[in-house]
Amino acid sequence: NRPPGFARVVIEKPFGHDLESARELADVVHRSFRENQIYRIDHYLGKETVQNIFAFRFANAIFEPVWNNTHVDHVQITVAESIGVEHRAAFYEETGVVRDIVQNHLLQVFALVAMEPPAAFDADPIRDEKAKLLRATKPMSLENAVRGQYGEGYVAGEEVVAYLDEPNVPPDSNTPSYIAAKLEIGNWRWAGTPFYIRAGKRLAKRVTEVAVQFKRPPHLPFPTDAVEQLEANALVLRIQPDEGISLRFGAKAPTPTLALRTVNMDFLYGSSFLAEVPEAYET
Repeated sequence: NRPPGFARVVIEKPFGHDLESARELADVVHRSFRENQIYRIDHYLGKETVQNIFAFRFANAIFEPVWNNTHVDHVQITVAESIGVEHRAAFYEETGVVRDIVQNHLLQVFALVAMEPPAAFDADPIRDEKAKLLRATKPMSLENAVRGQYGEGYVAGEEVVAYLDEPNVPPDSNTPSYIAAKLEIGNWRWAGTPFYIRAGKRLAKRVTEVAVQFKRPPHLPFPTDAVEQLEANALVLRIQPDEGISLRFGAKAPTPTLALRTVNMDFLYGSSFLAEVPEAYET
């Protein structure tokens, strides 16, 4: 029951630059607004393909029963960009890839993929399940992570400079532009199933996706040479570009001798809904 003229304030990430500054900012905002008027926004949550993770998991009975450590070998979450820091070097020097991508966009996707079913499709129950999942996630360790900066090279046939040669980047900067890490979740659903995350700039191509790789069957009743090219089942949620979902499974190839091949079943937003996927900020 919102009163007429209900006012809201929307704050896009980052919300402060550390815990202390985030609390100070919260105090400032709370002087003028109640909590239910404050929206701390990560624009990734405006992406149709990110919102669809929730729908895909909890609207389809064929997937949720296998969404656990009994059937899933590992999960990979990738946020790769082909561009460099462009004109944002000053900003990037203050954030790096962890603050820019991992601790907001990537963890939001991670939470939607791994969280337990909420009681209702409402803000508080969903937030509660995300928070529970993040509390169960073990802190990232240096032993399970690598970081780096991009060097000079070629992208789409054009020569590009190294991170340290970008304008406004100090020559002795150690700000990472790439990270790969393993996350472990200490709960009954995911114990023993690693989540591998990677994010960075100047990578081979621009792609954001979640790849859920399932375990191989415990026994294959086929000759060894018939399954040499057979890969493990995988479900790939393509967040951007080429928005859609692919299911990878094995099928018999039409050959005189028995041979199994890996094939893909694809769902594409563009062809299925005959509409362009709106941008996150538009939503």
